[in-house]
Amino acid sequence: MYESDAGLLAPGRAGSPAETATGDSAFLQAMLDAEAALTRAQSGCGLAPAEAGRAVTAAAAGAGRFDVRDLALRARPGGDPVVPLVRDLAAAVEPDVRPYVHRGATSQDILDTAAMLVAARTLAPLLDDLARAAEAVALLATAHRNTPMAGRTLTQHAVPTTFGLKAAGWRALILDARDRLSAVRESLPAQLGGVAGTLAAFEAYAPTEDIDAIDPGLPLVQAFASELGLAEPLLPWHTLRTPIADLAGALAFTAGALGKLAADVLTLSRTEIGEVTEGQGDGSPAMAHRADPVHATLIAAAARRAPGLAATLYGSLAAEDERPAGAWHAEWEPLRELLRLVGGAARRAAELTGSLRVVPYAMRENLQLTDGLIVSERLAAVFAERIGRRRAEEVLAGAADRARAETTDLADVLADVLDEEPELAGLDLGELTDPAHYTGCAGSLTDRALDRG
Repeated sequence: MYESDAGLLAPGRAGSPAETATGDSAFLQAMLDAEAALTRAQSGCGLAPAEAGRAVTAAAAGAGRFDVRDLALRARPGGDPVVPLVRDLAAAVEPDVRPYVHRGATSQDILDTAAMLVAARTLAPLLDDLARAAEAVALLATAHRNTPMAGRTLTQHAVPTTFGLKAAGWRALILDARDRLSAVRESLPAQLGGVAGTLAAFEAYAPTEDIDAIDPGLPLVQAFASELGLAEPLLPWHTLRTPIADLAGALAFTAGALGKLAADVLTLSRTEIGEVTEGQGDGSPAMAHRADPVHATLIAAAARRAPGLAATLYGSLAAEDERPAGAWHAEWEPLRELLRLVGGAARRAAELTGSLRVVPYAMRENLQLTDGLIVSERLAAVFAERIGRRRAEEVLAGAADRARAETTDLADVLADVLDEEPELAGLDLGELTDPAHYTGCAGSLTDRALDRG
């Protein structure tokens, strides 16, 4: 018995708008929309009767009229689903209209155009989810502009930073993804070239008296794209796969950008760190103390899968002749999966950022884990002005060793050191060793990042 893909093994995208927009029925409807638009465009250009455009559009109005599974099985002999679909669509119209169904086009024209329609329809809610996530992290950045936390490099405490700056960085990446996807969405082109990308068939079908006036295929491409709300391509792109590569790149970037956010949340929500927690998420039935970061986990999974899918799509750029054997076919499933993954990740990111809980007191406690050593850079700079760089390094190294050995706060050790270094007298060690007073330009950087629209 045939079962559709309900997303049982894909909780990251299950129930998301991207899942619906990329399903078999959605792709089928996009192919039908392309076929109907082609006939309407030919009617508008005088290459087909007006009634043909209306009739094909009516027949293509509902994907539910066609058996998706049957089409899939009948696609095997020809290698693509357009071949059986054209037969069924032609059978759904009157005999005098049938010659105008799919006339002059090739399967790749229809399937490529359908892929662009599906992408456009998937990117719309995806961009909405990115906007929600960007707004949520902007609120976090504003609320925690001056909330100090440990900056970590190579997994270790480095110097203090602020959670506001971290959240502002997340927002910057989300906006970068938004800009890339928006640009790609605006440029998604229709595909129409005929058998070998010359539009020759449309010249053959044009009325004889019109052939010398203008190449009939050129205005037809414009009309076809306009009917669908897609961009008009400069050339047929059967083997010029820039649109697919651009889409793949923008989607993979988005997955990585959201993956950065997820990676930070996964780290900061560890039990021993506890600086953030997801606002919701199921724990383990056997371990009541757990609140698993499910959103971040599934976003991270998408970020790991996306580059491989994009790599397949980039690999299809190396396409031979005017229509490749295999390179084009290799795109279909990875493109759909990439749209699904990133669409699901964007929805998860919107939910995650909208409910993320920040724990400032945990950040403050973690800043004390090194007993004040996290501000060593500041102390070195201040001391060097008074006793020289080499002596400052010696003093701090000795104080740090003693603080670690005695598990004593660095400020207490330095209080003794200052008694032995007259040039350092008068320094306010409490202020100098307070991590909250050594966050540099974090506040201003946060403000500048939030100014970006």
